[in-house]
Amino acid sequence: MDQTVTGLGYELVELERSAGGTLRVTIDFPWQPGVERYVNVEDCERVTRQLQYALEVDEVDYKRLEVSSPGIDRPLRTEKDFERFVGEVVDITLKAPMGSAGAGQVAANRKKFRGTLERGEGGWQLVWSDEPARPPGVRVSKKKAPAPVQVLGFALDELKDARLAPVVDFKGRKRPGVQEQGK
Repeated sequence: MDQTVTGLGYELVELERSAGGTLRVTIDFPWQPGVERYVNVEDCERVTRQLQYALEVDEVDYKRLEVSSPGIDRPLRTEKDFERFVGEVVDITLKAPMGSAGAGQVAANRKKFRGTLERGEGGWQLVWSDEPARPPGVRVSKKKAPAPVQVLGFALDELKDARLAPVVDFKGRKRPGVQEQGK
């Protein structure tokens, strides 16, 4: 299946088979630094047609085939995924609680974190502040100290799950330095 998807110029992000016989395939364009391309309906249709043929030839039993884009909560699995989304807000879940290794104000049994993904010394790190979001127009006293910035270093093998945080921008602003490539 991976060969079929990559042969069409896409990347296989996720493959899931449900108990009801549904085969879910998530595709994306391969990453090229500085260029952001988005999967559209025509891309999904193209992959669906080709996969239906390939699955029939390989005699794979399934009831329904769903091909889609990764969406706003895209899973991060490989080193390349993490490199692609440095500077983005991500949600991670650790396999085991951080224990006493977590310094500062983080609970020792905490496994879920949301923060900005950064390259750290010898691995990856998540940077965040537990400062609550302020409603628009609310003034904050200059005397009030900001919440401390916290950093969690991790290796990919310590993660149970990692995804882009579903942050929606309704104003249509693009990330700085990213150009959208035409169809």
